[in-house]
Amino acid sequence: MSRIYADYLIETPQSVEKAACTLAGEQSSGTFVKVPGESDALKERFGARVERIEPLDERDAPALSGSAVPADVGSVVYRRARLRLSWSFENTHANLPVLLSTVAGGTFDLSAFSGIKLLDLELPEEFRDVYQGPQFGIEGTRRLTGVYDRPLIGSIIKPCIGLTPAETAERVRDLTEAGIDFIKDDELLSDHPQSPFEQRVAKVMHVINRHADKTGKKAMYAFNISGNMDDMLRRHDVVVRHEGTCVMANILSVGLTGLAKLREHSRLPIHGHRCGFGALNRCDLLGFEFTAYQKIWRLVGIDHVHTNGLRNKFYESDESVIRSVRACHAPMFGGWRILPVMGSGAWAGLAPLTYQTLESVDLLFLCGGGILGHPGGIRAGVASVIQGWEAAVQGIPAEKYADDHIELKQAMEYFGHASRS
Repeated sequence: MSRIYADYLIETPQSVEKAACTLAGEQSSGTFVKVPGESDALKERFGARVERIEPLDERDAPALSGSAVPADVGSVVYRRARLRLSWSFENTHANLPVLLSTVAGGTFDLSAFSGIKLLDLELPEEFRDVYQGPQFGIEGTRRLTGVYDRPLIGSIIKPCIGLTPAETAERVRDLTEAGIDFIKDDELLSDHPQSPFEQRVAKVMHVINRHADKTGKKAMYAFNISGNMDDMLRRHDVVVRHEGTCVMANILSVGLTGLAKLREHSRLPIHGHRCGFGALNRCDLLGFEFTAYQKIWRLVGIDHVHTNGLRNKFYESDESVIRSVRACHAPMFGGWRILPVMGSGAWAGLAPLTYQTLESVDLLFLCGGGILGHPGGIRAGVASVIQGWEAAVQGIPAEKYADDHIELKQAMEYFGHASRS
């Protein structure tokens, strides 16, 4: 029988071995005492196994409160370790809600731990037979946008909310005429009295389609369809009717089953916004590492997902962002690569660092203020980011490339100063 593997970072005031056995028992066939029917044969078949323990360091103070300190010890030491558990596929079958309840359910409540974080998952092929995975991914998104050999350059409609459909369409016109590849709604915008969804789609797609008719270049716009299930499916169909090429969902608030249903229905790429992820990740010893998190959402069908960017404006370190981007690029079940969306303070001057670090152009490089706030205007903002990536891929220092590219030069002078302040 196939097995499911999960890797954890743990901290415990108990022996690491005892804590690992507690986790394995509680998240499979056992409880805190032996009960009738818990035979050795049943435990062998359905009990979780401790596959590997890698001791790390020790601390004098706990990462989190609420752990049960052994009564028979003097000074308490909090031990950290990497831990791998496995479960029989029989325990969950290809049921993601049950899988999550198994690997990341009561897991976080156990008093044996003063910290526990799910780092990664290794799932058997049977999950691929049930869940559809990404419909477009990196290659399909490139095909729809016609952008190859460089990252997709994207932007976000700002202000986030408050604009009318006509005002939104005007900003889209500015961006498409500047040569943008991708535009998205903010995660806060869906269907509002001042911006009814159907009116916004109609006006935005009129601008995009007219521009495509004239130039042959059609920007991809990710409309935020987040809502209850019926509303999401209806909004998806509105986008299709107006010849749109992308929809967006706030994946944590929409949920696994909601997104799985959307993927089943969808004819378009699904842009996954991870808003709320910080609550699951920001603590080093609690929640989810992005590597594990994105695998769940990749299974149910997202094509793009936000990863943050280097030197971002939020809490996340560059090392964490790099792991996240590489996790999206890593094939799942031999394929199913999804497009990482790098942003959060991105601008032209970050292109060389991003390319040198990742050695890949399979990205959506998303700039809000880095394009909209360019001192030369939106057209110059888009040009500066494209120029920044040209310099990066050609291995030319951005400062030197800027000598012959005024838009990049303006960005280096303006945003470079802001990024150092």
